[in-house]
Amino acid sequence: MYCVAILPHSNFSHPVVVYWFKRGKRLAESSHLENTISSPIDFSGVGLHSGAPVRMRLLPAAAGSGVVFRRTDLDGFEISAIGRNVAKVSYATSLMRQGVLISTTEHLLSALLGMGVDNVIVELDNLELPILDGSAQSYVEAFRTIGLRSQRRRREYLRIRKQVEVRDGDKFIGVYPGDGYSVSYDIDFPAPIGRQGYRVDLATGAYEREIAPARTFGFREDEQKLRDMGLIRGATEQSVIVLSRQGVLNGNLRFRNEFVRHKVLDLIGDLALVGHHILGHVVAERAGHAMHTALVSRLLRDRSAWELVTLGSEKSRARTAPARTPSLVTA
Repeated sequence: MYCVAILPHSNFSHPVVVYWFKRGKRLAESSHLENTISSPIDFSGVGLHSGAPVRMRLLPAAAGSGVVFRRTDLDGFEISAIGRNVAKVSYATSLMRQGVLISTTEHLLSALLGMGVDNVIVELDNLELPILDGSAQSYVEAFRTIGLRSQRRRREYLRIRKQVEVRDGDKFIGVYPGDGYSVSYDIDFPAPIGRQGYRVDLATGAYEREIAPARTFGFREDEQKLRDMGLIRGATEQSVIVLSRQGVLNGNLRFRNEFVRHKVLDLIGDLALVGHHILGHVVAERAGHAMHTALVSRLLRDRSAWELVTLGSEKSRARTAPARTPSLVTA
């Protein structure tokens, strides 16, 4: 369920509708209209890989604008969260335009899509988003606190019409026609993780409860190697699940299978770079950021594999050429 308030006086030229979430239900599942946040939200912290301090502010944005990152330390330079701006894909997903970088975007993009936020400006004063607690939970809690503003534009969904698959050795990812947006993910890591699988249907409102709290993780034995590569300089035991071959070294897990749930969280954020909510079923096995974004590339290059549709009306409209058609250039 969700609560609704009509605000007749605002900075907009017409009354706005603000939604607050209850019991995990999301506005996106009820209206099929685009949404933005109802007021600014501030975050601060350090980047997971750079270790650099960063202040970040999320601002409401106009309907149809999508997610736009703005580097306030570089005269407000903007980078849209779309496939053609994907730059570096290894231990995190980064965006780049004209040599300007935005790093580790996946957790925020995941929370925005998972909670039905379509349009937002993300201001930050450094190159990497804050890692916070290593999950998307802080974002979800902030959206719950301030609520979302429904906008007068019907959301366009990218509906899968035929399967699209990417394989790399024993790694695999594919997307298939299906109702709603569901994900099936399998991972296989050394002990103590082992093999884990998880399936989630985002149309049920499960993101907030089942995906957002899952944290990133890493093995203590890999720490020095990664630091020598210029990575995880901002990692702490408050932002990463730290593992040895015997078990977790820094507290209790939030879920028995928290590791695969976090991979689902990353996947949702990476696939948000298609520029639309997906209507289909995604299957991944031993995948990661590179495979996720390779699927984005393969999908967007095959226009026969999908169509854009609007829902929530008596007769849904469909078209095959999107208003924003990002193309990924690095996979």
